[in-house]
Amino acid sequence: MRNVIYKSVVLPASVEALFNMYMDPSSHEAITGLPAVIDEEQGARFEAFGGALTGVILEAVRPRLIVQSWRSTTFTPQDPDSTVILAFNPEGQHGRIDLVHLDVPEQDYEAVKLGWDEKYFEPWRAYLKTR
Repeated sequence: MRNVIYKSVVLPASVEALFNMYMDPSSHEAITGLPAVIDEEQGARFEAFGGALTGVILEAVRPRLIVQSWRSTTFTPQDPDSTVILAFNPEGQHGRIDLVHLDVPEQDYEAVKLGWDEKYFEPWRAYLKTR
């Protein structure tokens, strides 16, 4: 059975700003607190959290959609990459990010599910308050 994580979060910034922050290595690092390498070019490799997360940009449609192959260091060599889909939509004056994360291995599922809030969305909200 496929594991799927669904999350939706509204953040106090435009969809354009949110998309740019996710795809800009300096902003991504400022949000998460750890080094990131990312580029929106299709086929570009990315790393987040100092290499704890890695993958490839499968598609980026500015400023609405990011699709990544994605894996963490806790995936086993036999685990296939998971897929992350981030859709950016306006919500009044703010931006909403709708996340679908497919095929997270069972041994990493709960940590990844919590991690999206604890390691991305909550720090992102805090980062936006300081800007």
